[in-house]
Amino acid sequence: MTTRGETLRLATRGSDLALRQAATVRDSLSSRRLSVELVEVETTGDQIRDELIHRLGKTGAFVRSLDEKVLEGELDAAVHSMKDMPTERPERLVVAAVPERAAAEDVLVTPDGRSLDELPEGATVGTSSLRRKAQLLAERDDLTVEPLRGNVDTRIAKLLAPSLQQEHQERHEAEQEHEGDAGDGDDADPDADEEEEHPYDRTVEEWFDDLTEFERRAMERDPDVEYDAIVLAKAGLHRAGLTRYVGMSDLDPDRFVPAPGQGALAVTAVDGDLALDIKDRLDDPQTRVETTVERTILEELGGGCVAPIGVHAHLEGGVVHTRVRVLSQDGTEEVSVGRDIPAEYHIDAAQDLAAELAEQGADDLIAEAKRDSTGADDDAATAREEDEE
Repeated sequence: MTTRGETLRLATRGSDLALRQAATVRDSLSSRRLSVELVEVETTGDQIRDELIHRLGKTGAFVRSLDEKVLEGELDAAVHSMKDMPTERPERLVVAAVPERAAAEDVLVTPDGRSLDELPEGATVGTSSLRRKAQLLAERDDLTVEPLRGNVDTRIAKLLAPSLQQEHQERHEAEQEHEGDAGDGDDADPDADEEEEHPYDRTVEEWFDDLTEFERRAMERDPDVEYDAIVLAKAGLHRAGLTRYVGMSDLDPDRFVPAPGQGALAVTAVDGDLALDIKDRLDDPQTRVETTVERTILEELGGGCVAPIGVHAHLEGGVVHTRVRVLSQDGTEEVSVGRDIPAEYHIDAAQDLAAELAEQGADDLIAEAKRDSTGADDDAATAREEDEE
């Protein structure tokens, strides 16, 4: 095991969620007698704000910049969302540790907690993930699925802005009407109460003062699209600490199969003593097996970011319960399978399962998706969904 007299410099993106995720890794390492400093690195993905995620780059717009700093020796290790990582890795760089995974599932997020079945016909749902879009349309082809970019807090703010603005307007109009009625003293009914009850329990000013800073920022937004709901990773929403602002409805992972690696973090480092040290301190064997199965299937299928592919594995005893769903981009066609594979041979079994799916037609769906995605990069990983989870 490596003993280091100096502080380990840990690269992270500068978004709130990325910093929260990196902080969990820092705290875990620090509790194991290792001094850690977080270093923020701006990535290519952070600089490009107006493109859909699946057009952001060949090797991972949110990963590449961090790993370059590690390979160049400027920083010691980097923290990534596992699903953001391309399956192809630089030769000297390894996934030193995969900490224990959070929830892998997706959730439907609305201002009032409605489920997918409760959304009105033609409702607008926001996501920039091809996988989520295809799965939504496969479940309900009446939905309008619109692109939605940004970090988790940005996405939640875009969802909440219209309802907050509407409430502000309604309160303001009600208050003006109440004040107008109170001023019509000459025409007032002498038998009426001396003071009409205010339609709200608080004035507009009091209501606004009670809003959090996040809600105030959301209300100031002018979103191009008014969303009835959005889809996010459950883990990202919880890590961002925003669950109190919205209602959540779990999406069945058998139908809404998560992205490979969703809910998991990865710590990358140059192969060597430090990587082994980090692995000894942080690596969770169960999560390592599960994400290895998921990413092996993704790599073997070769769908990249242009094909809607969901893969979810769960290790239980000596068996890895594995669910895979490959869809056309419009959700009308799919190849899917649920399979228990032996943990002892999980990599070989995952490769065999991917080959079976390819023979059943997954290859055709992926090839069609590549043809339909002009300008998209075949080698980018499916996880380029940047929900930041």
